[in-house]
Amino acid sequence: MRTSLCDTLGTTYPIVAFTPSEHVAAAVSRAGGLGVLGCVRFNDAEELDRVLEWMDANTDGKPYGVDIVMPSKVPTEGSMTDLEQYIPDEHRAFVERTLNELGVPDLPSTTDDAGVLGWLHSVARAHVEVALKHPISLIANALGSPPNDVIEQAHDRGVKVAALAGKAEHAVSHVDNGVDIVVAQGYEAGGHTGEIASMVLLPEVAERVGDRAPVLAAGGIGSGKQIAAALALGASGVWMGSYWLTTSEYLETMSTSATMQQALLGASSADTVRTRIFSGKPARLLKTRWTEAWSAPGAPDPLPMPLQNLLVSEAHQRIAAADDPSVVAMPVGQIVGKMNEVRPVSDVMADLVREFNEALSRLDKTR
Repeated sequence: MRTSLCDTLGTTYPIVAFTPSEHVAAAVSRAGGLGVLGCVRFNDAEELDRVLEWMDANTDGKPYGVDIVMPSKVPTEGSMTDLEQYIPDEHRAFVERTLNELGVPDLPSTTDDAGVLGWLHSVARAHVEVALKHPISLIANALGSPPNDVIEQAHDRGVKVAALAGKAEHAVSHVDNGVDIVVAQGYEAGGHTGEIASMVLLPEVAERVGDRAPVLAAGGIGSGKQIAAALALGASGVWMGSYWLTTSEYLETMSTSATMQQALLGASSADTVRTRIFSGKPARLLKTRWTEAWSAPGAPDPLPMPLQNLLVSEAHQRIAAADDPSVVAMPVGQIVGKMNEVRPVSDVMADLVREFNEALSRLDKTR
């Protein structure tokens, strides 16, 4: 399974795992892949610093990376009070009414949490500043090319920069901007995703930029067979996100993930929906009574990022605490239909390698 990407990242396998769980990320790195920690959940840069210190101590000296959410152009941001005033009252009323109709109780106690502020450009910059103080190998940006000065800061410290692309022209722009690794993310992927399926997108991206930068395949990958197919289509490796949500290590980080995992374990590949209700940008989520409420007649249109996230932040906290799999608000890709048991990361990695080798053997026999 070894490719040139392994030499670039210092890994044994060309498997990159995006996850909000430091326990999953560290386990993937220890098993020979590259764990990439999603930073968007950290409102407090000091908390991120503490978690990265934990990563430093628990990856056995193996490389790891971080994922940020940062637009290439610096937006104008006000204070939280300024942003809150742009959320219409009718949207707030809809959210409260929907939660009541779904039977989602109030939070057990008041909270000062203003939402996931990692969607804000200023907070993402703080994440970069903290991350570059640690021995990271990669900074990935979920919103395409990060600003030029961020790319320069990373390169000055010997850190590679990756960016997600949903179109071939986006990939070309990323490489022109100095991005080192392009993640070609197909329509099947969880979270923010475009409209072109991986089978079409990946070879298009590889043909346009594969001679200038490694290309990672993302979207719908949950087996060694699919990794082999991605390499055959021109990828140098894979970027996997959803598949780690049903690992046992995920429970160690996310205290409310047992209910979420229950919902995922019972889902099929048809049980997802691409919608803007999570953050304001198109993202694939598990289809639940919460997503259905937003598509019902009379539901308001989602707000743009970051207003939509601020609108639904408390709702997501209430849903997470409700212990009801039928209403979870969880980004996940169409590969969810294969995520039907909870396993440790080490077993998942071992199966990916075994299935990859079996796929190559089967192809050799057909020649």
